[in-house]
Amino acid sequence: MLFSTGFVLRPYVPADAPALVAAILESTPTLAPWMPWATAQFSTGDALAWIASCENGWADATCFEFAIVDRDSGVFVGGCGLNQINPVHGFCNLGYWVRQSWQRKGAASAAIRALASYAWTELDVQRLEIVVAVGNDASLNAARKAGAFDEGIARKRIRLGRQRVDAHMLSLVKP
Repeated sequence: MLFSTGFVLRPYVPADAPALVAAILESTPTLAPWMPWATAQFSTGDALAWIASCENGWADATCFEFAIVDRDSGVFVGGCGLNQINPVHGFCNLGYWVRQSWQRKGAASAAIRALASYAWTELDVQRLEIVVAVGNDASLNAARKAGAFDEGIARKRIRLGRQRVDAHMLSLVKP
């Protein structure tokens, strides 16, 4: 478990499936443009499959995905993780999302800071990359608030559905 101001980050467990589904369904309007899997059809089966893939990622150390939970109420707030780990060059991707009713309350930037701390102490990485589609201002602002350095725009860097789009490349480096 990781702790950050007001939030707890912990590995997903199968019991998170209903809360994960509820968060996705609530947040489709704000998530779907940036995360095409976040649709009104997201189901308990989808949630359980995601949680199983997270458990497998932890088991083989290929990714470390966390549920973001409000420290006081225990409410499921969103998800975050470290993935695409490159052991040769010592970097990985850092991603996050926050359910609509908890957006703009500091959860994303708190998660970024907690993940960075985890990466520096538990993983052999020196650099974290945050890739944010151009236009996703909320995610971009959260990364900047957490201290990420905006390195510029990478053309056609990510895929959203069938479309390749430009994205901000931000980074955090180990102090």
